[in-house]
Amino acid sequence: MFRCGIAYPRCRWIVPLLLLFAIIFDIIAIAATSGWVEDEDAKSHYASMWDQCRGRNDNWDCKSLMEHPWAQAVAALMIIGLLILIIAFIISCVALCCSLNISLLPLIGGLLIIVVVLQVIALIIYPCKFNEMIFEGNYYYTWAYGFGWGATILCIGCAILFCCLPRYEDELSGMAKTKYIYTSA
Repeated sequence: MFRCGIAYPRCRWIVPLLLLFAIIFDIIAIAATSGWVEDEDAKSHYASMWDQCRGRNDNWDCKSLMEHPWAQAVAALMIIGLLILIIAFIISCVALCCSLNISLLPLIGGLLIIVVVLQVIALIIYPCKFNEMIFEGNYYYTWAYGFGWGATILCIGCAILFCCLPRYEDELSGMAKTKYIYTSA
């Protein structure tokens, strides 16, 4: 026999785990000392969310990006998004792992939508303003910037799940009757 659909009781553990991965990705993106931007050959200019460095070989001249209001806004939005994400993770552990509290799921979904909005704004502001500041050569947005987008994409998926899961309370609790698409005669 074939079973159809999602194994909803597993969502009780998987969705908070996905939020934990989003937290880890955000921390990597925020704490990275390089990896947001590199020049074309990755040998003369690189930047993180916090500073940029120019130079050759081992002679690097690093300057803080926090002198610019746009960089301060990016840092603030990413950190506020991370804090809200941590709150959503804690609430999701209480709502799904400790006991099944369906009424908290839309709240978590709403918090995650706020995180997505904040981080999308930050991740769009950074390359726009960085490109205005730098006029020469080609630059690539690299691994740490990608971790920021990875965290945001995980938050989008989890927000959708948290908004949809309240409709499946019986399935989450394991009280629903198993549905089969094929039965033998």
